Amino acid sequence: MKEVALIHTVKLVLETFGEKVKTAIKDIKITNTLDEYLAADPAERGEFTIKNMNRLFKIIKCAEMTDADAIVVTCSTLSPTVELVKPFINVPLIAIDEAMLKKAVEIGSNIAVIATAESTIIPTTQGLYREAAKSNKKIQLSIIRCPDAYAAMKSGDIAWHNEIIMKKACCIKDQDVVVLAQASMAEIEEDIAKICQIPVLSSPKLCIEQLKSILTDSKTNNK
Repeated sequence: MKEVALIHTVKLVLETFGEKVKTAIKDIKITNTLDEYLAADPAERGEFTIKNMNRLFKIIKCAEMTDADAIVVTCSTLSPTVELVKPFINVPLIAIDEAMLKKAVEIGSNIAVIATAESTIIPTTQGLYREAAKSNKKIQLSIIRCPDAYAAMKSGDIAWHNEIIMKKACCIKDQDVVVLAQASMAEIEEDIAKICQIPVLSSPKLCIEQLKSILTDSKTNNK
């Protein structure tokens, strides 16, 4: 049985992502860690501090000590730090939006990014530009901010959170693909696709595909 450590900053993602992993990957054991401070603090400060980087590094090292076969960090605000930490971790370490950002750049050049938390905008846009640079591709980004949706989610009003985002999606025009910057928006991916009539990408599904591939390769290599 494979073991996976999941590190979350949002309770909603903790409650849903692990079940999606279990559905997609059979015979798997999951350990969850929730640290809401790692998302709440940068949302207030407008930056991910050195202290938070150290905090995340320690949490990832603790996850490594569970003998996990892979570690997934499910908050895109943390993705840049995950990239910095990877060389110091001895098991596969995945940022939840890695596969999503890569696929978005593959689909098109005009990319709309919907973000509910301000702290994810810079990591997401930087990640998209980084992926585009790998293939010498020029991209144009359109940022749709939904801070009221983030507040609704924090208060537990998921229905209002979803409604706010879908109303914002109605304004998206002349784009090739929509990127949902927060994993917490995954449940309305299909709804937004119907509104926009273009591909819409959320991170959980693509991350799970990436995780499954890594675990399968690991199983083969261990034979």
